[in-house]
Amino acid sequence: MFEQITNEISALNTQHVPEERKKVLQPLIDYIIEKEKDNAPISLNFICTHNSRRSHLSQIWAQTMAAYYGVKQVNCYSGGTEATAMFPKVGETLSNQGFQILKLSEAENPVYAIKFSENAPAVIAFSKEFGHAFNPASEFAAIMTCSSADEACPMVLGCDKRIAVTYEDPKKSDGTPQQNDTYLERSKQIATEMKFVFSALNKS
Repeated sequence: MFEQITNEISALNTQHVPEERKKVLQPLIDYIIEKEKDNAPISLNFICTHNSRRSHLSQIWAQTMAAYYGVKQVNCYSGGTEATAMFPKVGETLSNQGFQILKLSEAENPVYAIKFSENAPAVIAFSKEFGHAFNPASEFAAIMTCSSADEACPMVLGCDKRIAVTYEDPKKSDGTPQQNDTYLERSKQIATEMKFVFSALNKS
C-alpha cells in the first residue's frame, strides 16, 4: 500500500465515530461477518443518486480498508439511480490523500483506475446505474449512501441485504471557498467509518 495512504489510515481515529453512527454501521459489519463465516465472496455496492461523489468515496475507501486489514474476497462497487460522471473534485481529493488516479477515457463519463497500492488491482470508477452489468447482479449488499437514493429505490433487485449508511453531500460546497475542505472532510469521514467497519472484523 502506498505510504501516504498508510499514514492517512493510521491517523484516522475511530474513537471519533459517534455512537449513533456505530449503530448505523453495525448491519454492514454483521453482513461482512456472516459472509466471512460462510467463506463467501463479499460484494458491496455503494449507491447514491448520481453515482458522482459519496458512492465513489465509499467504494474506494471500503476496498482500501479491506486490503489494509487483510479481509479477503471483498469486491466493492458503486452505482446510482441514474448515471452522470464521477465529479473531478473526488479524484483530486483522493489524489491529495495518496491515491494514484489514472484516467482511462476522455468521455463525458470518464473511466478511472484508482490505485491504493502498486500491486493490488485498481478500483475501476465511473458513473453508472446500480443495476449496470459491471456491478454484481445477486449476492451483494446494497449500501445506500444518500437519503434521496434510499427513498427513490424501493427495491434493489438481487441484493442480499439493503443497508442505509447515508452521508451529507459535499456538493453543497461546489463553487465556494470551502469546497476543498468540505470534500476532504467527507472523504475523511467515510474513510474513518470504513476503518471502523473493517477493524471491527478483527475483534469479532
